[in-house]
Amino acid sequence: MITQKDIKEILKSYDPSKITIGVLGGHSALDVCEGAKKYGFRTVCIVQKGRSETYAKYYRTRDDANSFRDDGTVGCIDEIIEVEKFADVVRLEVQDKLREMNTIFIHNRYFWVYFDFAQIENDFKVPIYGTRNLVKLEERDQPNNQYVLLEKANIRIPKIVRTGEETLSEGETRKRLEEHFDEGGGPLLIKVNEAIRGYERAFFVITKAGDYFEKGRAMIEAGTVNEDDLARSVIEEFIIGAQINFNYFYSNLDDELELMGTDTRRQTSLDGFLRLDAKVQTSLLDAGYKPSMIETGHIACTTKESILEKAFVAGEKFVELLKKEAEPGIIGPFALQGAIASFEGKEEFVVFDVSMRIPGSPGTRFTPSTTYKYGRPVSYGDRIAMELAKAVKEEKLLDVVT
Repeated sequence: MITQKDIKEILKSYDPSKITIGVLGGHSALDVCEGAKKYGFRTVCIVQKGRSETYAKYYRTRDDANSFRDDGTVGCIDEIIEVEKFADVVRLEVQDKLREMNTIFIHNRYFWVYFDFAQIENDFKVPIYGTRNLVKLEERDQPNNQYVLLEKANIRIPKIVRTGEETLSEGETRKRLEEHFDEGGGPLLIKVNEAIRGYERAFFVITKAGDYFEKGRAMIEAGTVNEDDLARSVIEEFIIGAQINFNYFYSNLDDELELMGTDTRRQTSLDGFLRLDAKVQTSLLDAGYKPSMIETGHIACTTKESILEKAFVAGEKFVELLKKEAEPGIIGPFALQGAIASFEGKEEFVVFDVSMRIPGSPGTRFTPSTTYKYGRPVSYGDRIAMELAKAVKEEKLLDVVT
């Protein structure tokens, strides 16, 4: 396990006046690098062969007479390191180059899904902005995972019929489902890993016990999911409400929580399906069509001010809980994703997912939360760069990297 003592030794070899911000070529890389450039950092992007043009060509830093920057450049990717596959970032020669460039790596969901968690915890000897060992807790099969943490923090979550750590027999699963619906329970959401992209989840909703087995078998036959993954899928209450993600930034340097913005998800093929009229939807369903809920993007959205205090309270509860449960706690970006639902005439925020790193929505800057504080929109890339610049100036880099 890489320790803070190891990171401290690595930082001793760094020139703090020449810090480079490193990212993997996907997820939120452009957001991070654009912000880094504003604050004078160089950027390096690890790109995978066959999917590198976005970073190696279209957004590569270069001179341009139309630039708005003082240095006359456009683009935000200063340097690339091309690898055969993303997992090669842990190869010694890649790590050596990153350290030679005084790199602080910004981890994201993309960064973790291509690796075994142990590789990052034990073998990646490059300082990471944020808490290195928290992201794995997004997975339902991990001890002390996100749902356990949310419950400990007294943050409302959906009713759980089956956790991702349980592998129940078909009979026991049916029994639990029937008990839920017999007691007047509402729709249930099934979260199961995709067969092809194991890091993404396929979702489907059921309104009676038999739906789970019927829809599950159909997805297995279609190759969408695997039988073993379906047996380990999470079954939880489907919250009927306005879905919204609250995206936060916790500055451990200032011990202050900020709301970076709010957004909601776009999902294929559900979004397109919902745009059809009811007759066409019904005919498609009767013909056996099942819309999928694969996340493909986000939409910047706002929420009314009466909800904001609830969002801040939930975020502060989560931050304080993590200080106790996962030293040193959360550092920088995270998100609580859920829905605003009405219960007995009161609106409540119900959380059904946590991102313990930078969320994948660069559109949060187009909501007003950061403008209320800073007087202008601040992206996640901006905010991370601001914090790293402060850490360099105050000689506190070790406090914000792991």
